[in-house]
Amino acid sequence: MELPVKKPADFDHLQTQYKIKTKNLSYKLSPRNSNFGCLGWNEAAAKCILNNVNCEAMPGELTAVAGPSGAGKTTLLEILAGMIVPCRLSTGHVLVNDLPMNVAHFRRISGYVTQDEGLFPLLTVEETLTYSAHLRLHMGSVKTRVENLLKELGLEHIPNERIGSESTRGISGGEKRRVSIGVELVHDPAVILLDEPTSGLDSASALHVMLLLNSMAKNQGKTIVLTIHQPGFQILDLFDKVLLLSNGMVLHNSSLNLLEERLKSAGHCMPRHVNVVEFSIDVIESLHNEENVTDDHDYILDHEEQRKHILYNKSSFKEVLILSHRFTKNIFRTKQLFFSRTSQALLVGILLGTIFSNTFKNSKGMKIQNQVGFFAFSLTFLMSSTTEALPIFLQERRIVMRETTRGVYRISSYIIANTLVFVPFLLIVALLYAIPVYWLVGLRHEIDGFFYFTLVVWIVMLMSNSFVACFSTLVTNLIMGMSLIAGVMGSFFLFSGYFLSNDTIPKYWSFMQYLSLYKYPFECFMINEFGGEQGKSRCLQNIGSQCFINGDQFLIQQGLKESQKWNNLIVMLSFIFGYRFVGFMILWYKSSRCRS
Repeated sequence: MELPVKKPADFDHLQTQYKIKTKNLSYKLSPRNSNFGCLGWNEAAAKCILNNVNCEAMPGELTAVAGPSGAGKTTLLEILAGMIVPCRLSTGHVLVNDLPMNVAHFRRISGYVTQDEGLFPLLTVEETLTYSAHLRLHMGSVKTRVENLLKELGLEHIPNERIGSESTRGISGGEKRRVSIGVELVHDPAVILLDEPTSGLDSASALHVMLLLNSMAKNQGKTIVLTIHQPGFQILDLFDKVLLLSNGMVLHNSSLNLLEERLKSAGHCMPRHVNVVEFSIDVIESLHNEENVTDDHDYILDHEEQRKHILYNKSSFKEVLILSHRFTKNIFRTKQLFFSRTSQALLVGILLGTIFSNTFKNSKGMKIQNQVGFFAFSLTFLMSSTTEALPIFLQERRIVMRETTRGVYRISSYIIANTLVFVPFLLIVALLYAIPVYWLVGLRHEIDGFFYFTLVVWIVMLMSNSFVACFSTLVTNLIMGMSLIAGVMGSFFLFSGYFLSNDTIPKYWSFMQYLSLYKYPFECFMINEFGGEQGKSRCLQNIGSQCFINGDQFLIQQGLKESQKWNNLIVMLSFIFGYRFVGFMILWYKSSRCRS
């Protein structure tokens, strides 16, 4: 039984076929405390994962890598996929069509499906494949390719269903696995590598996936390699070759018939209801490694050949447009980010407006303290509320790392797109907060004062959003991220100028006030309210009938100048670009560094 995956009439002329071979391949995993990229490690402490592996995957064949847990199946697949780069190998080579693997090029012409689906839960099946096609296809009709792929994958009945997650209902596990395969097939790769594609699926779904892969290998001449743990009888019949691993060594590398003959010659009698692969794993000690030692030549890939394949499918501008569109859909469909964020800004603006409605209108002795307290609390709300985007950043980072590692698009395009999408979104949030709170509290009744206040609120949100985006590249989970961000934000607030004046901060802590995200907008709010010509004639506190302190005098007491009103905005903008750049550098490093 085969699925209707058709071979194009001119397929042989359109696509190059690839033969993958490993020669004397050994890989040792360095200990954590010696992980320095490609600089090496303590040989004695290194753990051997693969030992002298020789194998071959041919076009038009379905090759399965089997073995017990910890045998090195996934590690071998990652090496074949170029995820573990050659400089990390202890010995041996990976050859593609008898030439050393060009990792950057091979990642682009191949498809690598991991056990973790890594899909956006709020996108539909068709949208997921469409965005992947837009990013990966150099030319041709995206719509036609996606429609054909939906038919090949058996997903034409659910194109508008969302992927879903543990908390939101979506498609089934088998359908998710087929979508994950589709994402990697959208650019029609000649090589497909899959890590346990049947894991977690029922027997019917697992068989459907394997039939699909078998059809692609036979009808389209693709080279397909997959790892598998416990295959059923029907799935076994689809394999052309089985590579059996144990403790990183090859125990068998040929057809299932030959494996069965080896077991019989070793004196084993196979039970009737146990397949040959499962039985081989149970009696694996009786099989001996047939070492095929080959000449270990030094293969050198010409640098000109490497540079020839570093181009991306799309220009940076097109990548930014596609990624912006995708990220916009994720934001608007994330209710806790969009609807709660906008409604929260409006409600808090109205609430604070009613609470502080008399603060700027009376002449009581505590007037200045209350007014400054309003600015401080406003900043606390604006800064803390942007951490709601952290789960989105963490979810997207995992997918972004996979896509950029495979050469789908540039890290810089993602950073720019992510920033551009939040600019109009946070402007809407800033307006929803500023409009009610500014007029209800009774701040300076001039239109330029309102526009400046709104501008500062907007920049504060962008600055805090960039801060959260930067820290999301460092942390591994949501709890760690929330704790770290809360701690750093708290220290920034301490040095905002509200609790401690600049002249009372110890010298060895004075640098913190310049790093504080609260200091500059806090000063902007006060200069906007108490500065200018109106501030000179505005009495903030009086004794009897005489004015004790006006707005201009208050700013002088705080060490503030009118010129800081715009200089501080420049500093805040530099924070936005600075945190984005740091986040870019961290992602770029993680994406390009050697896999340990």
